[in-house]
Parts: sequence; C-alpha cells; structure tokens
Amino acid sequence: MKKVIISLDNHKSEVYVGLNWNEVRNFIPASGCVIITDDNVYKIYGKLFPDFPVISIKPGEDSKNIGTIVTLAEKLLDEGIDRTGFILGIGGGVVCDITGFLASIYMRGINFGFISTTLLSQVDASVGGKNAVNIGKIKNILGCFRQPRFVICDPDLLLTLPDDEYLSGLGELVKMGLILDYNLFEKIENNIALLMSKDADLLESLISDSVELKASVVREDEKEISGKRMILNFGHTFGHVIETVASMKHGFAVAAGMVIASGISEKLGLIGLEEFQRIKSLLEKLNLLKKYSLDDNYFQEMLLKDKKKQGSLISFVLLQSPGRAVVRKMTVYEIMNLYRSIKKQV
Repeated sequence: MKKVIISLDNHKSEVYVGLNWNEVRNFIPASGCVIITDDNVYKIYGKLFPDFPVISIKPGEDSKNIGTIVTLAEKLLDEGIDRTGFILGIGGGVVCDITGFLASIYMRGINFGFISTTLLSQVDASVGGKNAVNIGKIKNILGCFRQPRFVICDPDLLLTLPDDEYLSGLGELVKMGLILDYNLFEKIENNIALLMSKDADLLESLISDSVELKASVVREDEKEISGKRMILNFGHTFGHVIETVASMKHGFAVAAGMVIASGISEKLGLIGLEEFQRIKSLLEKLNLLKKYSLDDNYFQEMLLKDKKKQGSLISFVLLQSPGRAVVRKMTVYEIMNLYRSIKKQV
C-alpha cells in the first residue's frame, strides 16, 4: 500500500493506493454521512457499503449535469445533512465529479472523499480536485477546484470492470507517461501482456506512479494558474469532441486525441516520425484506437467552445518527446489547418 499526500495552502488530500476499500470506515464520520454511487457499482458492491443512506444515479455521462446536482442536493436536505456533513462517492469518474461538485457547493461546501472503482478514475479523475458537470455536449463547463479529504484506490475493484471500462483507463495511464515520465511510458510498453491480464502487482505499481505524477503537478499548480497543470489536457482538446459526438468512452477518445496531438507535434518538428509511430503503435496494441468519423467543420465549431480557449487562442498541449509535454497558445484555425494536414496519418 502506498500513501500519497497532496499538501496545499489550506488543505491536505490523502490518496491510498492498494488499500482495501472496506477500510474506508476508518476515514468517515460516525454520523452525518451520505453515499453517492451509480447503479452498476451499487449492484455489485452495495451490500458491503458502510451503513449510511445511499443515493444511486444512472451510470454514464448523461448523469453529469446540473439537474442531477439539484436533485442530489434536495436528497441531502431530506437526509438532514448540514454543514458538518460528509459525502462519500463510490464509483468512477462521473460519480467522483458529481460528488466533488455537489460537496463543493452544498451549503457553500462540505467535506467529501472517494472510493475510486475504475482504472480511469484511479489514475486520473479522482485525484487532483477538479470537479465539474457538462452543459449539453460541452464537457466540464461548470466546475470548481476542491480537494477530497481522501481517495482510496483499491486495484481489486478493477477485477469487476467491463473490458471497455478497463481499456478506457489505460488511455489516461498512457497519457501520464507521455506527458510526465518516459519510464512510465516504457513500463507500459514493456508489459502489455501483463497489463491486459490485469496483473495486480503491475497495476498497483502503475497506479501509484500515475498518482505520484499527478500529485506533483497539482502541488505546483492546483488551479491551472501557472499553466503547468494544463499539460494534463494532452489529447483532450480533440478527445472531448470525439467523446461527445462519437459517443466514445473517455479513454478511447483521449487516445484518438493523443494520436492527433502527437501527429501535430511531429508536423511542427517537435517529435520525429519514429516517435509518433511508436506512440500510435502502443495505443493500437492496447486496443484503444477505434474508428470515428467527424466533419472538420464540427471539430472547429466545438474547439471554439473549448473551456481552455482564451480570446482567440487555445492552450494546446504538444509533445517534445515521450515523457515531456509543452503547452503552446494557438488559434483554432492554426490547430485545424495542422489537423487537416495530418488527418490521413491519424
């Protein structure tokens, strides 16, 4: 078991990788707690939950909206939750986003924590304090930064994941290696068979590496003020559009976005063709690259609504090499012209 502490100016968040999730009883209050989960998680694990009121939502991105937040807030009021209350989110990225956002605004903020049940949320979504909901097809446009008191990442929970959910998490894992740590990228590349078989020791090691890397970024730039944290958006500018329009799971869409961003990086001379092909090959071996068809004009329209846009510029994340990313401010039209020049490669 590994404990990673994210210490910030006025808050401390603790992430436990490899801890049995039932140990959560040692981290939550004896009363005044409500559990938020989704129907899939509740069906598998609900009988083992701590003895508190449970609110279960419909799984998936469709639940990640302000209407869900209002409904859940009303249920918290019905349960008598006040400013001393606590919300425990048990689920993947959607449950963590909803729990964190709700806890951040309910009575101007109450404490919360997560049991992360998917690979995607263990390596990324549950760590770092970003909480958001969507408006229509625009992802994460309403949100805030607020850290959970704790996150428990128990790799044993991944054994019940459907294959596509597990693979989706691998997309974010590869991303962390590409932008922050060549050794992590190489470790994934050299252990594909073990990774695909959900080897417990390997998973705990990779999740720990990813959490440590993300924690280092969050400590330096919690609210994306200096720009360091923006590198975590690698693959997401195009990926979010693909996810929404092609109804693709997040990690697969990010994988597609990473290929595009890597292709643009190669076009700009930041990485070589061999490096681009190596990145694309790894994503193919992990079964992360799915076919999609999107009109260039629609890509452009959605990029103009990207939350990272400032005036006419988007902070676009590029690769200087596997393990090192750079943020460059570019116009949507520059990005789209580069995309059109490399789209046959991606």
